[in-house]
Amino acid sequence: MKNYQLLLVNSSSIRREQLYKLLKSNTEYTILQAESGAQAVEILKNRSVHLVVSNIQLSDIDGWRLARMVRSGVFKCSPDCPFFIVANTWCEHIAEVTAREFGINKLLAFHEREKLIPLINEFPHLYSEEQDKLPLLAIEDNPETRDLVSRILKHKFNVELAEDGDSGLTLWQQKRHPLVLLDIMLPNMSGSEVLEKILEIDPSQTVVVMTAHSSMELAEKLMFAGAADFVAKPFRSEQLRKVCETASRREDFMISNNQFAKKVESLEESRTNYKKIMNAHQNLLNQLGSIVIELDADNTIRFLNKAWERITGTMINSATGQTLFDFVNTKDEHRYMLKESIEALHKGVSNHFTTEFLLDRLNKEPLWVEARFDINRKDDSENYVLFGTIDDISARKLAQKELEYLALHDSLTGLFNRHFFEAELERFAAMAKLENDYHSLLYIDLDHFKVINDTLGHHQGDLLLKNIAAMLMERIRQSDILCRVGGDEFAILLSNTNRFQAQIFAESICTALSEFQSKIGDHVFQVSCSIGISEINGNAESFDEYMKEADIALYAAKQEGRNHSHIYQDSDSVSTELKASLEWTRRLHQAVANDNLTLFFQPIVKIDTGEIAYYEALVRLKLDNKIISPAEFIPALERAGDMDLLDKQVIRKAFEYLNNFKQLNKISINLSAQGFSDKRMVPYIQSLLEKTSVSASRIVFELTESASLSNLTETQDIILKLRSLGCGFSIDDFGTGFSTFNYLKQLPAESVKIDGSFIVELINSKVDQALVKAIYDVAKTLNKETIAEFVENKETLNMLSQIGITYAQGYYLGKPAPADELFY
Repeated sequence: MKNYQLLLVNSSSIRREQLYKLLKSNTEYTILQAESGAQAVEILKNRSVHLVVSNIQLSDIDGWRLARMVRSGVFKCSPDCPFFIVANTWCEHIAEVTAREFGINKLLAFHEREKLIPLINEFPHLYSEEQDKLPLLAIEDNPETRDLVSRILKHKFNVELAEDGDSGLTLWQQKRHPLVLLDIMLPNMSGSEVLEKILEIDPSQTVVVMTAHSSMELAEKLMFAGAADFVAKPFRSEQLRKVCETASRREDFMISNNQFAKKVESLEESRTNYKKIMNAHQNLLNQLGSIVIELDADNTIRFLNKAWERITGTMINSATGQTLFDFVNTKDEHRYMLKESIEALHKGVSNHFTTEFLLDRLNKEPLWVEARFDINRKDDSENYVLFGTIDDISARKLAQKELEYLALHDSLTGLFNRHFFEAELERFAAMAKLENDYHSLLYIDLDHFKVINDTLGHHQGDLLLKNIAAMLMERIRQSDILCRVGGDEFAILLSNTNRFQAQIFAESICTALSEFQSKIGDHVFQVSCSIGISEINGNAESFDEYMKEADIALYAAKQEGRNHSHIYQDSDSVSTELKASLEWTRRLHQAVANDNLTLFFQPIVKIDTGEIAYYEALVRLKLDNKIISPAEFIPALERAGDMDLLDKQVIRKAFEYLNNFKQLNKISINLSAQGFSDKRMVPYIQSLLEKTSVSASRIVFELTESASLSNLTETQDIILKLRSLGCGFSIDDFGTGFSTFNYLKQLPAESVKIDGSFIVELINSKVDQALVKAIYDVAKTLNKETIAEFVENKETLNMLSQIGITYAQGYYLGKPAPADELFY
């Protein structure tokens, strides 16, 4: 079978892949793919395509215009090349009318794509060796003349031969050849009789008669009887070819008045249809939520749709003729960026841009909008317009502003959060080292606060925390920094304060808090606190050592009776929690030696297809015939600084599972901040890749957002090294620290996993919905995929799908389980 080529054009990679699989499985075409109109045009210029399947909406030109270009004959393919459209979204009336006008063979909705197969399979027979040749019937009784006619005309025509009038007439009636070459002198039924019968059946049939010199009068008579032309025998080859070629175009040269009238009527009908399409498209434009705008070379507004009036309050008639900058807020610094971007379009430096600015509104506050502009040049490069869309992004800006606030603040108390505290502690440590100054850190823990939560509930506990936070804020200086760093834990950074001055202040807090009465409902609460003090003197190797010192001092204060402060000293005993951490480290070493670590796997599902994309590897510890969850031992290991040991064993185990279970096509592995900062980690991973047959493309490393930002430069460096090995990278628990989107832009991660705290109440919380949508919008802009964890029900999954989230993970989709349970 001849190698027929089909061009598949669709800007959606998912829908294009679905169509490709359908066509590949059910047709014998070689399938060429294009994701944009520009790619499709390039293929059509250089390849002999036999059939096109396109979408209406492409990234640059639409499917209608692509079809128009095919029909115009500018490409290598035939102008009559079958052209089908499979539309993602379409209005049935508009689509059908437009399809007729643009020469579309068939238009289908995407959900009707199965109907494409029988339609496509009808077309290959059109591409035979003779597909471009006009059929010609030669009726000639002389064998030598028949052979001569065939040899002369076979390169231009698909020639069929008949040896007498009877057989010739029968063959013509069966196939209705567009051109008949008829000898006058035939046995039995003469050429004159054949001509008469043919014209009785079809008066418009083109017939060329062949006559000898001696019968020219008969030829003249037959011309008056309806023959299109004649050729005298003996004829020259070029003479016969020219007569037949001219006759084959007879219909183009001779259009009757009736035909012309029909063409005029057809043109009038087309004009009416175009007007209908124009009105329909105008109605569609007016229904859009986005402003559609067209500017000329002077930035004067030439066109606006109704969305302009709805959004700005200004009538279209009064806005048309003014410049766009007449409506850009004069106080907005983005105004100058917009001017520069538009100027770049005018100069041909760029073809499109996207920007944000404040759009003035009639009698209302300016509105944040996002504008996308492209340049549309005519054949003459001096003649062009700027085409753009403007969208209201005020909700996104509000959510982003809230995210930026939450990036630095605790949502319950309004105090600075742990992320901000760690950054400031690092700054204080650097100042102490450079300036030889003394600062102090107070680490505050409320005594027995857990009892309040357990007896009266977390709501009452939260109200008490807010009251205590407000009281502490009243007592600090403007230069001091108060943060909430844990559930019932606070930290204060005291600038230019030594440890003895800090203790005086700490004792005043202990006294004030013990005397502070907080009335909540019918209850009056009095709470004491313990405070650990660390002097920031510039002697520590790293800033987190001051936190460890304050932590140890805090537990010393608790051991001394609580409601008390304690300054860290080198002689202080190790805290109870640190002792527990060391015990867990010992047990972890033992578990590694006894191979008691195991991995469970939870599926991560691609939302639009429902297919499992990959699995997350989750560590479990087997002790005394029990499975211990990481929540019980990881915090202790983090305090003891031994997480890198666990990281390496989890990675080693993951490689074993990837080797043993091919069904684990890809897995994600969590890395701790400690493991990630270990300079030996990347070489360790590289050695495992070299020793095993595991492909690096099957591994994605996850690092929590807060850990990612602890040392941004180092994080970027290690991510790039892992990616150079072929591994993927994802930011885990995004939103817990609410880092700014600027940090997200700087991290070369392929995906962002949205923290589960935003997902569990998604269907009931407008705030969570706005935040998740904002995270998705930013991630999409940065070409990063999004993953939602803690998906517990169908309603949440549906909402995530509507937002556009790529992947989902949670108990609704699959619980963590051992590999042998998943795959056997």
